Amino acid sequence: MKRLQDKIAVITGGAAGIGLETARLFLEEGASVVLVDLKKEDLEQAAQGLKGDVLCVAADVSSPEDSARYVREAIERFGRIDVFFNNAGIEGKVAPLVDQKIEDFDRVMAVNVRGAFLGLQHVLPQMTARKSGSIINMSSIAGLKGSPNLAPYITSKHAMVGLTRAAAIEAAADNVRVNSVHPSPVNTRMMRSLEDGFSPGHGDAVKDQLSAGIPLGRYGESADIAALVLFLASDESAFITGAQYPVDGGMAAG
Repeated sequence: MKRLQDKIAVITGGAAGIGLETARLFLEEGASVVLVDLKKEDLEQAAQGLKGDVLCVAADVSSPEDSARYVREAIERFGRIDVFFNNAGIEGKVAPLVDQKIEDFDRVMAVNVRGAFLGLQHVLPQMTARKSGSIINMSSIAGLKGSPNLAPYITSKHAMVGLTRAAAIEAAADNVRVNSVHPSPVNTRMMRSLEDGFSPGHGDAVKDQLSAGIPLGRYGESADIAALVLFLASDESAFITGAQYPVDGGMAAG
């Protein structure tokens, strides 16, 4: 039996990076997948490389109407939601806190926190009604530690810890689990953007410097994160909720 046999999974931020790799793994493990992302064309391109039952829904996760719609379309197509990977997020601008523009702060919070909150608001009732489900919230090592020049992003990822704990306590009586994952730097578009933001034109040097600060000596890969998300989505983690899982090459140990 595959680990997610016949389960229905919704993945936001699913068109690339960790979200797309997780979708690929979920499909291999027997799930049907609803991919949610901002642009229809990105979703269609992503779906071409996937094998299995995939529904693509273009939606802005920061919009209450769009959040309700992607959940509604998932239910209309598949009848239920067993797994929700609350993954969509943006990195914001690299700048000292005093130089961050309020509109940039608001955008990061809108996607990373408001979007996650709205996803929970609309998915949780579907799961609690069935007394079953697993939710995995995407945070970051930046949700457990501080660092300079990314105050909006770090604030948003710390917020995911509180949101995860609150939701886990509320949903536990209905056998719905809520956990968060906290990756180190991962080889994705987001890190290329951050590397260039830290030192424009010298991204490779920034990557080398950041890698040297990870005890295992390298960035994570999307597959490293997807493997943990799969465990938390599966029945193997049936007694785990309200937890924060670093997947960071040892960064949180320092």
